[in-house]
Amino acid sequence: MKDYHINLFYSDEDCGYIADIPDLAFCSAFGATPEEALKEVLKAKEAWLATAKSESKRIPRPKYKPLVYQVTML
Repeated sequence: MKDYHINLFYSDEDCGYIADIPDLAFCSAFGATPEEALKEVLKAKEAWLATAKSESKRIPRPKYKPLVYQVTML
């Protein structure tokens, strides 16, 4: 199984970096640096998956692929 795609971007509004995993609803994190945001979203991913498993909820397969990757693969 491939791993989940992570978006990482700077937010002027939050004055820091946001990382999110589109395939996992509401799974996101904030960091002062890109590295910190990535580290935090990986923790959030583990917590998201553990909670879904403990509550017997469906865990989606990784499928999100940004448009830029879809276009370059043609």
